[in-house]
Amino acid sequence: MFDWIKNINKEYPEFWKEYLMKFKDKSERYVVLNTETTGLNPKNDVILSFGAIGVVSDVIKVNDTLNLVILQYKYLHDNGLSNEFLIESKQPKFTEHNAIEELLKYIGNATLVGHRIHFDIEMINEALEKMECGKLKNEALDIEIMHQKLYDITNKSFSLDELIKAYKIPQSDRNSSLDDAYSIALLFLKLKSKLGFK
Repeated sequence: MFDWIKNINKEYPEFWKEYLMKFKDKSERYVVLNTETTGLNPKNDVILSFGAIGVVSDVIKVNDTLNLVILQYKYLHDNGLSNEFLIESKQPKFTEHNAIEELLKYIGNATLVGHRIHFDIEMINEALEKMECGKLKNEALDIEIMHQKLYDITNKSFSLDELIKAYKIPQSDRNSSLDDAYSIALLFLKLKSKLGFK
């Protein structure tokens, strides 16, 4: 029996069951995801925003985007951090619960792509655990790992800025998660082509 069938029978929120149902089929869509967080500890830090863009048949779909800012006033207040970013951002603002729900509706069963995407997934899984849901089921590709494989590098890591420079990706202002997601999408298509996979 498929795992997604077993999971649907549990008492999960409706949006989670709908998400699991999408895995009956395989998707041709990639979703390039960038997550801004308060730090690098999934147990203690929180997500501030998501930026995502769809890629289908080697085309970046500029009309297929997601850009969410999450209200994390309690975390910022408790840790003495400024909430200027949240107040001044003109993006729609969501509670963490609603943002995660919107994210899952958006990504569906797509393959996730990102820079150190497994950290993003870990942060999302922490939020899902608080919502009494399971873990993300999506496959994932990491542009840093793709770059390392292309050049057979095992002993060096690469920041997003280093990769953008190495592949001559046009520099934008990169003022939001979505701006970074677009840069990652351009990197992904270059790496995908060089590695020769569909």
